[in-house]
Amino acid sequence: MSDVLDAIFGAPVEGAYHLVSAIAGAVRPLLGGAATVAAIVLFTMAVRILLLPLGFAQAKAERKREVLLPQLKKLQEEHKDDPERLQRETLEFYRSSGIFVGMLPTLAQIPFFVVMYRLFSTPAVNGHANDLLTQDVLGVPLGSYVFGVGFSAEAVVVFGALLGLIFLVGWWSARRQPPGGPGCLRLVHHVTLVIALFVPLAAGVYLLVTTAWTAVQRAILLRDKHSASS
Repeated sequence: MSDVLDAIFGAPVEGAYHLVSAIAGAVRPLLGGAATVAAIVLFTMAVRILLLPLGFAQAKAERKREVLLPQLKKLQEEHKDDPERLQRETLEFYRSSGIFVGMLPTLAQIPFFVVMYRLFSTPAVNGHANDLLTQDVLGVPLGSYVFGVGFSAEAVVVFGALLGLIFLVGWWSARRQPPGGPGCLRLVHHVTLVIALFVPLAAGVYLLVTTAWTAVQRAILLRDKHSASS
C-alpha cells in the first residue's frame, strides 16, 4: 500500500516539501521555532483560497436547500407509510437541491490532506532525509502521533490543545448545520476529531485550520440567512 501511495503522491509530496520548507525559511526570522507550524497553516490557507469557488457553490446550494425544505417535509408526510418510496424520493430531493455540492470542498481537500499526511510520515523525500520531521511544537515532533509520542507534559499540552480546538470547531459547526439535511453532514464534523487521533501532529494542524476555515467561511457566506432567522 505504501508503494502505491508513493507512486501516486511522490511528486506532490516532494513539491509540498519544498514549498513548506521555503515558507518556513521565509518566516523563521520572525517566528523562530514556530516557523514550520506557521508554514503548515499558510499552506492550508492557500489550499482553502484555491477551493473558494467550491465554497461559494456550497453556500449557494445550502440557500437553495433552505428554500426547498418545505417540499422535503411534504414528501415525508406523504410517504411516511412507504419507507422505500420515501427513501427514493428523499434521495432525489437531495440530488435536485444540490446537497451533494456541499460535500465538494471536503472531497476536494482529500488529496491535499494525504500529501500533508505523507509529508510528515515519510522519513525520506526523493531519496533525501526529510528535515521537516526534525521540527517540533514545544518539544513535540510534528511527525509524532497521539498514541505514539509517549506521556509527557509537553505532549499532553500540545495534543490536548489541538484535539480540544478541533472538537470545539466541530461542535460549533454541527450546531449551525441547518435542519433537514442528512445526518452524515453533522457526523463529518466529529469524524475530523477521530481522524486527528491517527495522523501526525502536522496533519492534525492541517485539520484544525481547514475546519476552522470552513466554519468561518460558512458563517460569513450565510450570515444574512442566519440574521434573518434569529
